[in-house]
Amino acid sequence: QVQLEESGGGLVQAGGSLRLSCAASVSIFSINRMGWFRQAPGKQRELLVDIASDGRTNYVDPVKGRFTISRDNAKNTVSLQMNSLKPEDTGVYYCNAETTSPGGRYHSYWGQGTQVTVSS
Repeated sequence: QVQLEESGGGLVQAGGSLRLSCAASVSIFSINRMGWFRQAPGKQRELLVDIASDGRTNYVDPVKGRFTISRDNAKNTVSLQMNSLKPEDTGVYYCNAETTSPGGRYHSYWGQGTQVTVSS
């Protein structure tokens, strides 16, 4: 079992910045991939960026150049630095972790989400 806890959401004006953090209850070395998702009002949850255990990252086009994901292995956290925020970035941001058990079974875990609101 992996528990994830997000923090850092809030209200910010367009053009501003926020930094989200996701703290894992286990060593993130044991996690294959961690990612940040967003669910905007009335829309499906969507992947924004993820980072593999080897550090490789994958960003979706709308956040490239504005958002940066990073890992702190010592603190078992993954952070998302969000700059140049836009009103369309508003939504609930979720942290996700994917693991594979020794028997090869895939697991996906979610945090409770943190609200980000960008005012125009």
